[in-house]
Amino acid sequence: MEAKSTRHSRYNIFYHLVWIPKYRRKTLEEPTKTRLDTILREIAKEKGLEISALEIMPDHIHLFVSSPPQHSPSLLVNWFKGISSRLYNHRFKDKHIQWTNAYYVGTAGTVSKENIQKYIEGQTKCQDTKAE
Repeated sequence: MEAKSTRHSRYNIFYHLVWIPKYRRKTLEEPTKTRLDTILREIAKEKGLEISALEIMPDHIHLFVSSPPQHSPSLLVNWFKGISSRLYNHRFKDKHIQWTNAYYVGTAGTVSKENIQKYIEGQTKCQDTKAE
């Protein structure tokens, strides 16, 4: 995966976000599923985010999204949950979408924790060699 750039940073950050409808009701079936897919992609485009994977299950949503480092995971969740329910409820009168307050977030990138630790330890060794 190619690192992305902003004006002041280069990044390769991915978040796995999961959230559920109020009372975990199985309300995310067609046509709601297709409508939500469109709305979530609109939100990502408007906010400058890249969706790598999106799966809308009947009772929860999985979203794998890349974001610049200035956006916290909680901000991303607030955007996707808040804007999606507001837009859906404004555009479609067949169903009222509400999300629980809870969510899951996991991070992913192209480098493992072990590789980063080795890199940092290697930098310390390089510094020691230069000092001699």
